[in-house]
Amino acid sequence: MKSSIVCVFLLGLMSLSAHAKINLVKVEYKDGDKTFEGVVATDSAQKGKKPGVIVFHNWMGVTAETESKITELAKLGYVAMAADIYGKGVHPKDAKEAGELAAMYKNDRKLLRQRANLALATLEKNPKVDTTKLLATGYCFGGTTALELGRSGANLLGIVSFHGGLSNPAPADAKNFKGQVAVFHGALDPYVPAEEVAAFKKEMDEAKVAYQYTAYSGAVHSFTEVGAGNDITKGAAYNATADKRSWEGMKSFFQELTK
Repeated sequence: MKSSIVCVFLLGLMSLSAHAKINLVKVEYKDGDKTFEGVVATDSAQKGKKPGVIVFHNWMGVTAETESKITELAKLGYVAMAADIYGKGVHPKDAKEAGELAAMYKNDRKLLRQRANLALATLEKNPKVDTTKLLATGYCFGGTTALELGRSGANLLGIVSFHGGLSNPAPADAKNFKGQVAVFHGALDPYVPAEEVAAFKKEMDEAKVAYQYTAYSGAVHSFTEVGAGNDITKGAAYNATADKRSWEGMKSFFQELTK
């Protein structure tokens, strides 16, 4: 009996020692004379090349919340990079400033695609990334960005948008998607109205893109963001159920594509 207990104890120690340490490393890259600063998360216990996931931030830029997302993805076995769309050191001080900055890029989809592709190219250079298995995801403004990356023709197996904008000034560009798409949406989101959702589905259907659209009842915009509070009358609020289910949806979606 004692030897069995010792054996179990030693196995437990081995399991703990093999457990991951998630490393976060800042990486700089340039677009002309403008510098960007992303963050890459890797699991030190993982060996060999792993699928790469590019993660696009919400309208507040790369924050601790963005880093928490790439950390969780690294724990799942991905090399995850928080992309920087705004530029090194650019952090909106409030919602007004964030809205103006995000709007600038949403009104210039060519520039948005350029910045997104630059970040993806940076991730591809990471020696730990299996460049045949690239994925993208994003939150709010980042969801819009992830979809624009797909519309640009980027070589992605899959894209996930969490409460992202679905508008597209060039619907025909949906034909450029190379991989599958998953959209997780708040059914009551006032910032992405029914007409926008319908137009998105129409362009995806016409381009014959393999996609899934999931709407969570009772959820509004920003449903994955705890800091958004719980008052849905403001149009943006956290929803624990939608947050959990959408994350699990992303996990199974990515696992299916990269197995």
